[in-house]
Amino acid sequence: MRGLFLAVVISALASAQAFADVRIYSSPGGNVETYLTFFSRVRQSGERVIIDGPCYSACTLVLSTIPRSRVCVTRRAVLGFHAPEVVGDNGRAYHSRRVTQAMFTSYPPSVRSWIRHHGGLRTGVIYLRGRDLAALYRRC
Repeated sequence: MRGLFLAVVISALASAQAFADVRIYSSPGGNVETYLTFFSRVRQSGERVIIDGPCYSACTLVLSTIPRSRVCVTRRAVLGFHAPEVVGDNGRAYHSRRVTQAMFTSYPPSVRSWIRHHGGLRTGVIYLRGRDLAALYRRC
């Protein structure tokens, strides 16, 4: 999983250097802190983010971090949302209402409304794509 994230980051960084854009081709998600750190750097750089494929789990935090005016989506873009897992001191994963609420409130109001309309953040994944996604973010 970490290798996949690194491939996305390396691809994004190479794209950013050549075109001043970060392109997300495919990201399964991963560690929230890693994504927040990466997207924070992108936000500070002023670069635009192009979502051009699956962006699942922690990858969706791009919507919480990058200004809407600097995010666009292609027809291939799909965002997958779910309640985050927290790993306890014992190494076991569990769901926390507090952490789920914090993640939910980090999203822009229009995304929160869509999530709410589709049952909220839960263990199962809900997918934002197509017309619903194009109604929230401009096409590239």
